[in-house]
Amino acid sequence: MTQDVEMKDHPPTPSHIVSSAVLPTLQHLKEIASLIETGSYTKEVRRVARALRLTKSLRRKLTAPVLSAFLEFALVPGSETYAQLSVYLPKEDENMEVDTVTSANQALVKHLLPELEIFCYLLVLLFLIDQKKYNEAKACSSASIARLKNVNRRTVDVIASRLYFYYSYSYELTGDLAEIRGTLLALHRISTLRRDELGQETLLNLLLRNYLHYNLYDQAEKLRSKAPRFEAHSNQQFCRYLFYLGKIRTIQLEYTDAKESLLQAARKAPVAAQGFRIQCNKWAVLVRLLLGEVPERTVFMQKGMEKALRPYFELTNAVRIGDLELFRNVAEKFAATFSADRTHNLIVRLRHNVIRTGLRNISISYFRISLADVAEKLRLKSLNPVADAESLLAKAISDGAVDATLDHANGWMVSKETGDIYSTNEPQIAFNSRIAFCLNMHNEAVRALQFPPNTHKEEGSAEKRRERQQQEQELAKHIAEEDDDDF
Repeated sequence: MTQDVEMKDHPPTPSHIVSSAVLPTLQHLKEIASLIETGSYTKEVRRVARALRLTKSLRRKLTAPVLSAFLEFALVPGSETYAQLSVYLPKEDENMEVDTVTSANQALVKHLLPELEIFCYLLVLLFLIDQKKYNEAKACSSASIARLKNVNRRTVDVIASRLYFYYSYSYELTGDLAEIRGTLLALHRISTLRRDELGQETLLNLLLRNYLHYNLYDQAEKLRSKAPRFEAHSNQQFCRYLFYLGKIRTIQLEYTDAKESLLQAARKAPVAAQGFRIQCNKWAVLVRLLLGEVPERTVFMQKGMEKALRPYFELTNAVRIGDLELFRNVAEKFAATFSADRTHNLIVRLRHNVIRTGLRNISISYFRISLADVAEKLRLKSLNPVADAESLLAKAISDGAVDATLDHANGWMVSKETGDIYSTNEPQIAFNSRIAFCLNMHNEAVRALQFPPNTHKEEGSAEKRRERQQQEQELAKHIAEEDDDDF
């Protein structure tokens, strides 16, 4: 904003200087449009997907003059789509001469391809969201969805999945997420009938996010269980699905399945998606604590996550020690953080685990101890702490958490002698879980292998090989530099 104010004090900027600043981005957009056009004519979805990957690097360079010039290039000025999108772009008189420079060197060809039309909607929507014009973004996204319902082409599916995401995101930013639930369900039904698997993936995740945003976990589980499942087409969408599944399983007390889903989501997520990985780790830490496990210290020391995971590190320390007073202090200290993360209800569940850990530590340390001392060490605050300690201890013994006996007559707890763990089946169970994890990872890696279509039928000319190698290198580069914007 300060740069725009200073420009008013200087002499008017010549049109060729403005053009030189705008033309590189505009030229890149025209090259992307050409790639989309080629993919549309040859019906190659991979070319359209490649065009969207190239668009990510240009997102921060999008301005109103660039988009206006691109709309005149890609759309017919008198068309309905052009009229709708032009309303959202502010007019600047000093930048209107950009096309005069390009028109002298290149004749503009008007395109009527649905892929380019939907792509223009996506560019304008990204621009509005980045400019924080959320109400206009809502209107633009609604218009794009209305247009998208009338298009049934496989080359549009890749662009459509992005539009679905930003359609939901624009309504989430304004707090009106409940308004589009019916529309999302209708779009999911349309995608299923059209066999648009990428659209089904995206819309299923958006619906799950919609339900979980309003704590409708039962409805989310019903939708997830009845929705058709297939091999994942997008790693980002699969990571989101695993995260939402882990949250649902956690609320339903299925902690083992929840732990597996959350850890897998954190492991599969791109390195750049730091915010998503932090959320996965927060929920995974709580699930492991509810299972009676203690997460390793390295989980909280990951690069860029130390500050965000600090409350959960102190919470883990309190649970590990079994100190109920320290647990209460940590819960009160970071109450605002836990409420913002929507994990406060899981913190309440952890109180029972803290008591169990404390009882286990006491049974290991003492062969015989009175119930009054147990209540004092647990720091129970109640009208009758001895009676509470007795009931808690009886419940822990019946559940198998504490290996001891309770002498009600004398009012003390007697611990049993600890046996050799290697005489039990626990080492075998631990080794079996590790082997199963390695085999599962190997099977997923094999399923993730991708090969170019019709490799055995190609003639193998040098030109085709060079083109294929260049595309593979660009694909690897964009996957490595994947922005966390999708998360």
